[in-house]
Amino acid sequence: MTEEYEWEIAAGARPDGTGLAFDLDHALASIVSVKTRIPDDAFTAGILGTERAGSGVVIRDGIVLTIGYLITEAEATWIVSGDGAATPAHVVGYDHETGFGLVQALGPLEAPVMEFGDSDRAAVGDRVIVGACGGRPHALQARIVGKREFAGSWEYVLDEAIFTAPAHPDWGGAALIGGDGRVIGIGSLFVQHSAESGDDAEGNMIVPIGLAEPIIDDMLRTGRAGRPARPWLGLYTADSPDQILVVGLARAGPSSRAGVRAGDEILEVAGVPILNVASMFRSVWALGVAGVEVPLTLRRHGERIAITVRSGNRTELFKSPSLH
Repeated sequence: MTEEYEWEIAAGARPDGTGLAFDLDHALASIVSVKTRIPDDAFTAGILGTERAGSGVVIRDGIVLTIGYLITEAEATWIVSGDGAATPAHVVGYDHETGFGLVQALGPLEAPVMEFGDSDRAAVGDRVIVGACGGRPHALQARIVGKREFAGSWEYVLDEAIFTAPAHPDWGGAALIGGDGRVIGIGSLFVQHSAESGDDAEGNMIVPIGLAEPIIDDMLRTGRAGRPARPWLGLYTADSPDQILVVGLARAGPSSRAGVRAGDEILEVAGVPILNVASMFRSVWALGVAGVEVPLTLRRHGERIAITVRSGNRTELFKSPSLH
């Protein structure tokens, strides 16, 4: 990591609005709080909790774009604007492939719309602002310190995620604001290796806004992106330099039903050796859509075994969004 990046990370300054080509307060006013309550028996309750809160960005009249894990299986949803006004809302949809979620206010929402920027043009070294709901006290000056592939253990891969530093403490659903005052990404995770060099640099993984643009209209119409569901195995993995291990299994998921166990090492998908978690998931998705059979070669207690998993569609295990 360069000295310039190190200085910015160490500084971690709150933005004061000077030297910007846009009205900072107007942009930050587009960021709202998203609060949800999830039923105790929801599929994701044990992993993500039953009370969730984060931020979102108003992208159309009454429509808020956020990170999907905040709203998955919500039975009650509220949007709270920067002035503290709470508005009931309902979940429009959640896209597993990108991680984006959409919420619609059920009453007037006193917050301006933030336009989409061009996340493809965002470059390493760019100065940006990461903002959560609450105006300047909840915004942070940052830099883009990486743009690269990201693979999550929950069967999730982005070809090119955006990484920023320093880390924003309220990253979930936070807005990544570019130099023109437009949103170029939505905050997803805290990461410890955000810089391109791989040096330890605490920061955030941001989902690029360019991934939202092709699916927004479909999600508003149907609650999901207009593409077939990817095959889902229902397992959680850990990636190390020399092996890929199953570290967890979704309750009643396809892999659990097929006999996969925690501790199994994954060697091949459909006879093709896998190099890392990202290549594994891509090999699974290349076999077809949800429901396709996925042949796995595993190593268990030193012995190679073959198991075929009939993949599923994870949304079928999720509770449907509630309008109340």
